[in-house]
Amino acid sequence: MARDSGEAVTDRVIDAGGAPLARLRAGDGPVLAIALHAGHALRPDLVEHLALVDDERLREEDPFTAQMAPDAIPLVEALRSRFEVDLNRPRFRCVYQGPHDSWGLHVYSHELPDAVDRVSRAVYDTFYAAIFDEIARALETHERLVVLDLHSYNHRRDGAGAKPADPARNPEINLGTQHIDRVRWAPVVDAFTETMTGAGYQVGENVKFGGGHLAHWLVEQFGDCVCPLAIEFKKTYMDEWSGEPDAAAIARAKDALTASVGRLTAALVDVG
Repeated sequence: MARDSGEAVTDRVIDAGGAPLARLRAGDGPVLAIALHAGHALRPDLVEHLALVDDERLREEDPFTAQMAPDAIPLVEALRSRFEVDLNRPRFRCVYQGPHDSWGLHVYSHELPDAVDRVSRAVYDTFYAAIFDEIARALETHERLVVLDLHSYNHRRDGAGAKPADPARNPEINLGTQHIDRVRWAPVVDAFTETMTGAGYQVGENVKFGGGHLAHWLVEQFGDCVCPLAIEFKKTYMDEWSGEPDAAAIARAKDALTASVGRLTAALVDVG
């Protein structure tokens, strides 16, 4: 994603399945951000098969996570809902087949037609091809990269008025590192954790999640050249039941992530 200084820098939108799939924002540096579950849109041919209403979908998506990404770095923002295609699961699981795949929710009103299923998996393929190209292009300029894999998670599943989940087991930020060589990337992980705790966040490593398919795939494809940090913000930055955002909390997250970029860049020098 890094470009020569004389080259015009513009954002791009990738289309797939007859609708916009992802927005790719250009930027510089060895730190990139990807917001896989930020999208809420569905392609038109899928809507008639869906059983969920908008607020049910929104509750399990990761709204506003793309807005947390630092301005100056490259960003890939998925525009489509995870209920069309879940980009953080392996291809064979990227289309939900039943409630066991989707937090007990009945996603479709009937069995999804094969033709519709095939389009969703083709959308998945298009996305991962685009990610591969962007990472490979960035590696032409930078020896190593850090990917901020931005997500969020629910902590009030018992209802809007119910007691929130135990904070000790639900940190403000869950940092997933199970897919990386933790010893090799210790300078990067430590730099990120120290920056976020310095900003006042409670950070837990692999407490709730170890990282999803994107992190696994990046390591599989690019080996020791890429360090994906799977970052899950607890949904204290919004009301997870109404969908109402807290602008100040989102700005706080963005400021903290922005502060991490310089430290992560410097930490890459110390990676063995």
